[in-house]
Amino acid sequence: MEPTQKAIYAAQAASDGKAENVVVLDVDDISNVTHYYVIFTGLSTTHLRALAKQLEDKMREGGDKPTRIDGTHSANWVVYDYGSVVIHGMLEETRKHYDLERLWGDAPRVDWENIA
Repeated sequence: MEPTQKAIYAAQAASDGKAENVVVLDVDDISNVTHYYVIFTGLSTTHLRALAKQLEDKMREGGDKPTRIDGTHSANWVVYDYGSVVIHGMLEETRKHYDLERLWGDAPRVDWENIA
C-alpha cells in the first residue's frame, strides 16, 4: 500500500474505533524517519488498548505488519511503526503534554476524511 493510502487507511480505522481528534500529518519534507504521522486520542487506557489492537488487526488486513510497537503495556501512549507511517495513540493528557502537532507544526495536515 502506498504511504498516503496507508495513512488514510490507519486514520479511518482509528476513527471507526471511536478515536477522537484523528490527525494525519505529512512530515515527508521535514522528517527523514517517515512520511506520515497519524495521531489520535483514546478516551481511557482500556479504549486506547482496544484501539491499538483493532488498528493493528485492520492494518494486517490491509497487508501491513508493524516493524515496531511501543507502549502497549503502559497504554497512555502507543506507537505503531509501519515504516512510511507512524501511528501515535495517546490519552488526552499525554497528547496535550507532548503536543506532537505543535512539534511538527510545519507539517501540512492531510484532509483524510474527505479523501477516504
